[in-house]
Amino acid sequence: MAELRCRKTAVKEGEEEGEEEHQQCESEPRSENFTMDKVSLKKCSEDTDGATCGAQEKEKEDEEEEEKKEEDEKEEADSQKPSPVKRTRSACRSVMLQSLVKLFFGCLAAVTCGMMYAVYLYTYHERKFWFSSRQELEREITFQGGSGLYYYYYKHMLTAPSFERGIYELMRDNRTVSGQTINAVERLSLYPELVTSLLYRVTGSQDVIEPVYFYIGVVFGLQAVYVTALFVSSWVMSGTCVAGILAVAWYVINRPDTSKVDYAIPLRDNWALPYFSCQVAALTGFLSNNVNSATEMFCYLLMSATTFTFILVWDHSHYVLFIQGLALFLLDSFDLVPPRKMADIHKVYLSSLFLAYILQFQNPALLSSPLLSLLISTVLARYFQQNMKMGPLVARLMKVFLHFYLCFTTGITYSYVAKRLMPVSESDFILRFLEVKFGLNTTTDFVTNRLLCQECFQTPSQDFFLRLTQASVLPFYLLVLLICLISTLQTIYRRLSGEPMKTNLRLEDGRIGEQPEVIYHVFHTMLFGALAMVFEGMKYLWTPYVCMFTAFGVCSPELWVTLFRWLRLKSIHPVVLALILSTAVPTIIGFSLWREYFPRVIAELSELQEFYDPDTVELMNWIKTHAPMAAVFAGSPQLLGSVKLCSGWTVTSLPLYSDIDLLRRSEDTYQVYAMRSAEEVYKILSLHKTSYVIIEESLCNELSPTKGCRIKDLLDIANSHVVYDKGEMYSFSKHGRFCHEIKMNYSPYTNYFSRVFWNRSYHVYKVNSVISFQY
Repeated sequence: MAELRCRKTAVKEGEEEGEEEHQQCESEPRSENFTMDKVSLKKCSEDTDGATCGAQEKEKEDEEEEEKKEEDEKEEADSQKPSPVKRTRSACRSVMLQSLVKLFFGCLAAVTCGMMYAVYLYTYHERKFWFSSRQELEREITFQGGSGLYYYYYKHMLTAPSFERGIYELMRDNRTVSGQTINAVERLSLYPELVTSLLYRVTGSQDVIEPVYFYIGVVFGLQAVYVTALFVSSWVMSGTCVAGILAVAWYVINRPDTSKVDYAIPLRDNWALPYFSCQVAALTGFLSNNVNSATEMFCYLLMSATTFTFILVWDHSHYVLFIQGLALFLLDSFDLVPPRKMADIHKVYLSSLFLAYILQFQNPALLSSPLLSLLISTVLARYFQQNMKMGPLVARLMKVFLHFYLCFTTGITYSYVAKRLMPVSESDFILRFLEVKFGLNTTTDFVTNRLLCQECFQTPSQDFFLRLTQASVLPFYLLVLLICLISTLQTIYRRLSGEPMKTNLRLEDGRIGEQPEVIYHVFHTMLFGALAMVFEGMKYLWTPYVCMFTAFGVCSPELWVTLFRWLRLKSIHPVVLALILSTAVPTIIGFSLWREYFPRVIAELSELQEFYDPDTVELMNWIKTHAPMAAVFAGSPQLLGSVKLCSGWTVTSLPLYSDIDLLRRSEDTYQVYAMRSAEEVYKILSLHKTSYVIIEESLCNELSPTKGCRIKDLLDIANSHVVYDKGEMYSFSKHGRFCHEIKMNYSPYTNYFSRVFWNRSYHVYKVNSVISFQY
């Protein structure tokens, strides 16, 4: 009976330790009382009469029944109380429910921000260009900066008899560049146009939407993905979706410095950077210590897909990933991220490079890229330094410096060998360009000086920093960066001293610099920021992440606790004050941005702007109606991009700054603005089989605010038609400037060229196939 009662009580308790204790404290007293009852009954039967013994036995039975009732009541009360296991399960369910609710509303806010931004872009584009009320030719001219060339291939894919036939024609294109048969898919990175045209065919959109609207809709949709990824990155690091909303607001306000989609929709940047933003968001989640294995695997797969797509879409992507690889290299060198994760990231890079190398028709630039050099040097240096992350502080510092040296020398050696085995025409030119850019050398080369005069390769202006300051981004960015950088340096010192990193950080710890994803973004923004201080074009890679990083900082309680721990506040608890500021500061910033910039955005969308270029429209109509099908046109690369888009005629050059051969061909066609004779220009144009040459008044009479950056000045320097006197530069040649002299209609210019079209902006001359000498 005692044993049964013990088992019953043990089952009710539900824990092993409780079972043993309950059995010991329950069964032993019962057995002792039962033995004592037997002895007392025996003595009673010997010493007293039966009546007395019967009374005592009855009293004992009554006592046992009362005890049994009390125990039953106690067991029922215990059974009604929740066990520790049940309490833990209910707590887990409530936490999980809260997490799911936060995740749902956070994702909803991210998607809403992205969709609103896409609608905003579409509305602004419509208001700026009156897009829906224009004819097809006028719509195509709105693709500025030579970007319309990409849209031409999208149109070509739609007009081809089949998708396969269209790809075949692009891979053997002899109607784009005169005298050349090129693989347009490889040379121009046309995978976005191929995929978009395939989607347009497969989805049956021919009867629903016009091709141009489908094209720009896909681009605007990618921009929505862009801002959504920025939202997610800031949200993951700060833990609140308020940071994501603030990041998107800053991104939209600083749109002239974050995106080129306003004026050049088909540019490769607008297709590629959304994938890079998704890759950064996935990398942020992958580096975080606060994610489970399933989330980590999802981030890894997303990072793999976006890295491969980013390399495939943009020919400059491996340079961007090289800068990102340097940030990750620093994390690994100072032992700030688990080696397992770094190995997985290296696998992503290598597999993406390999697949892109195959799909880009064995592009040699990928095999000699700095990204691959960095990966190979890191692996080899790690192989020779097995115990790099062991030892005292001084020894580890020496090992880190040795690691840097090995990686640098190995990477340089591999890059040198790769360029000798697989010659890349751009490699030597890039080195010469950088030498001139940083003042290590001078040159009279037209192409180099022309690129240095491009806005994207110049240092940023003061207006850029003024705009960031007025939007309150720059001051808060410097504050957030300073706090995170100091905390990161403290973490590096602790790691080199042998102290392990804490994976389960608490809010009151005040160590924002021990989160791997935060450390990565500190290195990321510093490296890209350093490049943005030298090349203004890099601001499109830096400014979006400035907005995201700043929004994370002002909304993160961990950052404020870190600051208050350093200040050693005593009047108020740091955690309480940090929670207050992480809510109050973004609220104040949000209200100030709403008050100042929201009326501007509304006015921007309500104002009807006018974009009308009648001279260009007239020129394109003349080319389509009067020029023969076999005609070849020469002119500036930007104008030739529009000629190719609107007419489909063959041109002598294309607006590509990454192709040295095309840049040299552009230099030849620019000679119409130099001080050369009619015979010299005729020979140059005939070399490229030119039928018509277009002279632009804006280039012939150019007034550039930047000294020495006019086309005719650069040509005079390259052709040695310059005389320096007392620090001043003068152009001198025995021939007049060709673009001026040919308008005079006198010999020998009329012998070689015949004017066939002109208006206020353009003069078109036919290159005579038979020279007629008139005097």
